[in-house]
Amino acid sequence: MISFENTETAFQAKSTKDLRKALFLYNMVRFPAIVKFGKAMLPIAFKLGIPIEKTIRNTVYEIFCGGETIERCWPTIRHLGEFGVKTILDYSVEGKETESDFDAARDATIATLDYASEHREFIPFSVFKPTALGRFELWEKVNAGERLNSEEKKEFERVKARFYAIADKSKEVDIPVLVDAEESWIQTAVDDLVLDMMRSYNKEKALIYNTLQMYRRDRLEYLQEILSLSIGDEFFLGLKLVRGAYMEKERIRSIEMGYDSPIQLTKADTDQDYNQALNLCIDHINNVGLVAGTHNEQSSLRLTALMEQKGLEKDDQRIYFSQLLGMSDHISYNLSDHGYNVVKYVPFGPVRDVMPYLLRRAEENTSVGGQTSRELTLIQREIKRRRTERNRDAGAELKAV
Repeated sequence: MISFENTETAFQAKSTKDLRKALFLYNMVRFPAIVKFGKAMLPIAFKLGIPIEKTIRNTVYEIFCGGETIERCWPTIRHLGEFGVKTILDYSVEGKETESDFDAARDATIATLDYASEHREFIPFSVFKPTALGRFELWEKVNAGERLNSEEKKEFERVKARFYAIADKSKEVDIPVLVDAEESWIQTAVDDLVLDMMRSYNKEKALIYNTLQMYRRDRLEYLQEILSLSIGDEFFLGLKLVRGAYMEKERIRSIEMGYDSPIQLTKADTDQDYNQALNLCIDHINNVGLVAGTHNEQSSLRLTALMEQKGLEKDDQRIYFSQLLGMSDHISYNLSDHGYNVVKYVPFGPVRDVMPYLLRRAEENTSVGGQTSRELTLIQREIKRRRTERNRDAGAELKAV
């Protein structure tokens, strides 16, 4: 029986110094005001040339990122692998707007696929974010069905070409690639493109994965729809299930623009749809590749129970549990310790270019009730357990003398 209360297993890969650093950071991000202040001040600090990169690199970056380049991520990849936890290299540079930036993101993603092909035992997937390959405003126009001018048509063809270049490399090296989710007002355009790619590339197995944010009220229905399509059109469905990453932004926009929010009314509704999506995927596992991206203990336990009920092996290669580096180690390491497939998202990229990603993650944590408090409690418990063990061992040594 898995227990996510086992902090000794959960933090076996971390020194006490690492835990104390994490404790400090989690205490900081508990407060939305601090996160908002950091989001406002960091760009100013970078612009003024204030030397803060070293401080960032040795604190938040060190905990939540693997390195500035793929190669510098290797110590993290290897260290995770020593405990049976695998890696997804995530080029986490966000907010770029030029064609050269989009080409660079394409090339970085292709490089992660090449690197994964050389280290298959450690890296089972690659990943990219749609807005890393094309302008947000362009996606928005395509999603809304607006008429594109001739230049925009060419621009969107270049976006699609970047997608397909990554998919071609995925097929060449036989490493699946995950397409991250975006805001609801551009997601349909992403869904349509990824579905077309699945029809082309997922004939033999799931190579291309889409991401469904189950905090959206329409995602369970969409999942049922594409499950039927995949069966009827004879292709495998690659799916990463998450709860969602843009809750506050979605709600604010819906209020400002006067439409019904696409977000579930309650967290319980989100949990229910997420778990129902797990049920559907396991019921159709012969046609599905599943990455369960969740920091939720109950959903993780539910998936283990569904696998057992279905008679599936713990290390069934069609099913992975996924968490972010530096978060929910009590889930990742305890699942791995019991033989399940576990993978951590390992962001990489230059410090200042990755800061928008890190700040977005910090904002998400402040908006997820109980998540940060749970992390803090477990870290504090493990530090206390180690201190007690140390004192007990010291006492035993004195008695022996």
